[in-house]
Amino acid sequence: MGKLKICLLNDSFPPLIDGVANTVKNYADILTEVCGDEVLVATPRYPGGDYSGYPYPVVAYQSLNTARVTAGYRMGNSYSPEALFKIREFRPDIIHAHCPFSSLLLGKHARSLTKAPLIFTYHTKFDYDIARAIKYKLIQKTVVKGLIGFIGIADEIWTVSEGAGESLKELGYKGEYKIMNNGVDFPKGPVNDELVKEVTKGYDLPQNVPVFIFVGRMFRYKGLPLIMDTLKNLHEKGIDFRMVFIGDGTDLQYLKDKTAEYDLEHKVLILGKIMDRQILRAWYTRGDLFLFPSVYDTNGIVVREAAACGLASVLIKGSCAAEGISSKVNGYLIDENIESFTNVLEELSSQIPEMRKAGANAMNQIYVSWKDAVLTARVSYEELLRKRK
Repeated sequence: MGKLKICLLNDSFPPLIDGVANTVKNYADILTEVCGDEVLVATPRYPGGDYSGYPYPVVAYQSLNTARVTAGYRMGNSYSPEALFKIREFRPDIIHAHCPFSSLLLGKHARSLTKAPLIFTYHTKFDYDIARAIKYKLIQKTVVKGLIGFIGIADEIWTVSEGAGESLKELGYKGEYKIMNNGVDFPKGPVNDELVKEVTKGYDLPQNVPVFIFVGRMFRYKGLPLIMDTLKNLHEKGIDFRMVFIGDGTDLQYLKDKTAEYDLEHKVLILGKIMDRQILRAWYTRGDLFLFPSVYDTNGIVVREAAACGLASVLIKGSCAAEGISSKVNGYLIDENIESFTNVLEELSSQIPEMRKAGANAMNQIYVSWKDAVLTARVSYEELLRKRK
């Protein structure tokens, strides 16, 4: 079909980093560099953002500061004349929205102007975000119902996992959807020992003491209370460990408070956000087990990042992040309670070689590169255009 012109829309993009922003950036990079397509990204403008250094245009349009109720995110003006004018001038073949809020509404307006088909990818359980921002349950239900009806305007709905599709159905969506897995931008394999030693130098990480890792936005609904209460149990049982938290978010202070309350300052490291991907790979490589007891995430890119570095994960049975995981083979599955989590970590704390073996299996069995993921999506773009013709 030849080269395509693709407009990617999302409510987050660097300098704000989250899983979906990372997804959109990888789509844009690979479509541009590997496929030779023309790409335009449109996103709400964030203060201090520099959008000039990309190999494709980034339209940062007018936004409102809604950070207090949306955990750091801004609301874009979906009627922005600037954004709509530039998208119309770009004349896209495909419009692909990755967020059901400002971006999908902007995509709807852009489709009216350009006649390009509109794809929406369901990445995150937005009912959790709505519940965090709106305290009244009746209003929550009304907003969720409205959003479920609204996403049906897209010409195609994609989800990032089978569980994400089931989540959409539970929220009331009755249409069809296509599963389009995300990938990771890490190469397959751990980093070298020299880099690990350099990055972790100065931290108290004794040999033969298990190192647990968590990477992600610091929100309680990602399982942070379950992790902290389980660590407290291990500590009280006299089990030695080190726990490393990497990331930021509105509940970062909660982590610090619980670390002090549970007397875990000598065992818990809270490092904040790490932007350098090589440094992040080094921490994954140093870890013995990745802890991700989240039922919120629909795909869990960080689980695949950990696997890329040979690190197995502990996940909740039946969660979206646990898709493709066989317990004690390429990861570990627990019930969503402190007792189950404690039992697994207590058993594994003296079995570092077993954890490493499961990590090697995860690397070989669940790793998907962003290149492969985006090339698969690229084929689906062409299929949609052929249907339209």
